[in-house]
Amino acid sequence: MNAADNYQFETSRRDLAAGILEQATLDLRRFHGTTSGLEREFYLDAYRWVISDDCSWPFSFLNVCQLLDLIPETVREQVLADMSVGALRYWSRRCGRAARRFKIFLSNIFTNERTANAAEPVM
Repeated sequence: MNAADNYQFETSRRDLAAGILEQATLDLRRFHGTTSGLEREFYLDAYRWVISDDCSWPFSFLNVCQLLDLIPETVREQVLADMSVGALRYWSRRCGRAARRFKIFLSNIFTNERTANAAEPVM
């Protein structure tokens, strides 16, 4: 394996590790407090993965943290603490973004309408 291939391999591994950690964080936030069997299983899988000290799997929580140069205890604290208020924060951000996009959309409509009306000759 040459240097370029090695760099590509390491970059792909880090990207995959970051994606796994991000998905676990999203699953913990999204499925916290759910009662549906499948959703509860997603939550429990993510929770078990985060609290596990198993290093036998290449993409275990501890190996992912090591690969990403993160301190596992700190990541656990952040992910699990975010979980308790995460749903409210998550939906607040989502609704805030949607409201801003809607405001921009309406602003563009009225701006374009005024511009079109100003361009029309008055008789």
